[in-house]
Amino acid sequence: MQWRRRHCCTHTAKLLYLLSLLGVLVFLVHQVWLPRFAGMPWWRGNPVVYGGPHTTKVKGNTSTQHLGWRFVIVPEPTFKADSNISSSEKLQVNPSFVNTLAANTSQSEVHLRDTITQGPFPYVINEPDKCAANKPAVFLVLLIATEARQVEARNAIRQTWGNESVTPAVGFIRLFLLGKKEGELGLLQQRMLQAESQRHHDIIQQDFLDSYKNLTIKTLMGMNWVAMHCPQASYVMKTDSDMFVNTEYLIYKLLRPELKPKNNYFTGNNMRGFAPNRNKNSKWYMPPELYPSEKYPTFCSGTGYVFSKDMAGKIYQASLSIHHLHLEDVYVGICLAKLRIEPTPPPNEFLFNHWRVTYSSCKYSHLITSHGFHPNELLKYWHHLQSNKHNACINTFKERAGRTHSNRINVEKPAK
Repeated sequence: MQWRRRHCCTHTAKLLYLLSLLGVLVFLVHQVWLPRFAGMPWWRGNPVVYGGPHTTKVKGNTSTQHLGWRFVIVPEPTFKADSNISSSEKLQVNPSFVNTLAANTSQSEVHLRDTITQGPFPYVINEPDKCAANKPAVFLVLLIATEARQVEARNAIRQTWGNESVTPAVGFIRLFLLGKKEGELGLLQQRMLQAESQRHHDIIQQDFLDSYKNLTIKTLMGMNWVAMHCPQASYVMKTDSDMFVNTEYLIYKLLRPELKPKNNYFTGNNMRGFAPNRNKNSKWYMPPELYPSEKYPTFCSGTGYVFSKDMAGKIYQASLSIHHLHLEDVYVGICLAKLRIEPTPPPNEFLFNHWRVTYSSCKYSHLITSHGFHPNELLKYWHHLQSNKHNACINTFKERAGRTHSNRINVEKPAK
């Protein structure tokens, strides 16, 4: 009898195990592998895959207490709550415009107008004299997308990779890009933001609702600002407030101030051959009526991309004839396709990372971006990198050798 019970329990356990495996397979097919039918690898199911330590929270300051892949959730196409935008600016697409991107475009549409206006939204906070002629020459402009509540993140950036003393021989400036929040909390945040602006003079803000869906508008505001107020800068980088950016490597190794500045240059983590996600049950569903084409043009992950100064005005100009999409980096890629400019692959595919790279001073001394940092982590790792940057990889090799030697000793110790 006891043998029969044990035999029955064994079969029951096996059956439960097989059922659990089947459940996992069904989940993977539904959530992960389904995008393969769109003609792309499984991990590219979402047009914008932002890896890094987090759960389901959308872009912003993130904690690393819970590890897992982080995906930006594409909002459902209902824009009532997020729109103080004129009807012409709402996120809507003419079904034919994507399919005609490759059509001949007149020179008047591609080239800049004689002058560029500031756009449909008035400035609430502006720094028009940031690149004035009486100030040091600006080589690089950092455009950092942020929200009013992310005070800690901005302060951490000011003390780390956005500190203008990082490269004293080469001038760069930082600008935090913001819209406005509504309600009583929005009024309180606005008063605090005004005081922060008077203290640091590194904030630009226009009168549109600050939301994830309006990130495209926020980015175009930054490009417009560069075209209008800092056309003498050599390069521009757009990034986010939860990023680690190795500013020194970006300037001295990638952009190289000793060389003549490039034109028509746009680079970052190149996302090539991505298709819109048509799975209605997916968090990253892109409705055909919003984007009818079967493939996105090549774009660069919005976590961090770099472009030459001429591109700021050109992209903004192209955007005037293209309906806005809520995926900012995809939208910029569409503008590049309109301009017939293909993003340049970076010299090393590991320079721009839209996921969280495990920290080591050696790895971080040879990359430009890593994603998903809490302000405290940013301060910690930045200061460690600065104190080890001249022998970053030597120290790493010593640590590895030390660990290997220690493990070998422990293995060889006789058991007591």
